[in-house]
Amino acid sequence: MVDSLKKPTVDELRPGIKAPSQDTILTPRFYTTNFEEMAKMDISVNEDELQAILEEFRADYNRHHFVRTDEFKQSWDHIDGETRRLFIEFLERSCTAEFSGFLLYKELSRKLKGKSPVLAECFALMSRDEARHAGFLNKAMSDFGLQLDLGFLTESKSYTYFAPKFIFYATYLSEKIGYWRYITIYRHLESHPENRIYPIFRFFENWCQDENRHGDFFDAIMQSQPQFLNDWKARLWSRFFLLSVFATMYLNDIQRSGFYQSIGLDAREYDLHVIQKTNETAGRVFPVILNVDHPKFVELMDKSAEANLKISAISSSNAPGWLKSIQKLPHVATIAVNLLRLYLMKPIDMTTQTGAVL
Repeated sequence: MVDSLKKPTVDELRPGIKAPSQDTILTPRFYTTNFEEMAKMDISVNEDELQAILEEFRADYNRHHFVRTDEFKQSWDHIDGETRRLFIEFLERSCTAEFSGFLLYKELSRKLKGKSPVLAECFALMSRDEARHAGFLNKAMSDFGLQLDLGFLTESKSYTYFAPKFIFYATYLSEKIGYWRYITIYRHLESHPENRIYPIFRFFENWCQDENRHGDFFDAIMQSQPQFLNDWKARLWSRFFLLSVFATMYLNDIQRSGFYQSIGLDAREYDLHVIQKTNETAGRVFPVILNVDHPKFVELMDKSAEANLKISAISSSNAPGWLKSIQKLPHVATIAVNLLRLYLMKPIDMTTQTGAVL
């Protein structure tokens, strides 16, 4: 009975190799794009900034950072039960997201080689960073008796196509929200070391600087393509991607609030802080940002998270599949309506304001 609590049952491809989590609208995705269109982009208007960012990538400030210390060399069986399950899930989701970035950036570097040298090298060096992160996370999973087969993941995952403009929106926000997530956890655990249940959190300060530099790179690319930012469509897409990223994180984290509780954080307060900071940061490049301080914003996000918890409970029930689908419908509709209301809220026009700084 004790063993079953310490080591939750998980699906395995083979002993010690975790089966990838089933794809849902909230799970990390793998992306592909129009490589030829990206290769034809003229970046000359902002090439100096991109060249400066390339020099930072070449410096590779974290090349000696991701080295496991003796602190990892112990049993982690004291992290048990639901906390263990949620922690493994956190490591898996993080590893999958980092590996997704590695695959996309690696393919971009290969396709752009000889056509856009600065971009090709930047993507190659970012893929190096993402591979390093994914490998470190996968090794951490092995401390809990599991790992991901990244080769199998490459072949088995479905790929979502985004046009280059949308790749830039999505990856910019992914990297910047990653920065705020990592640095917020790091600062919290520096103040409350008694909640640092596993040594990987010590690495988050330098780790998040990789995320920040990657985000700056996509900022610079978008600034080199003013057509991506300066029309009415850019305003609509900015709102769409901000809301998509924020809602995905919020619904995921509220559903897994036990993980954040295990490290002394309130998932809701943590997410609202990350949303506010990421929104402010996005104001440097996006023409509009969301009004996340509006009382209705938090209210509608909370209602959506509550509906998502009900969907999760239905999924875990023993009801037949067809009945589950019917039972989920009103809650899915609630989330859809709430997200539409959030999208239609008046945004903040950043073309007449000064964005916040990190």
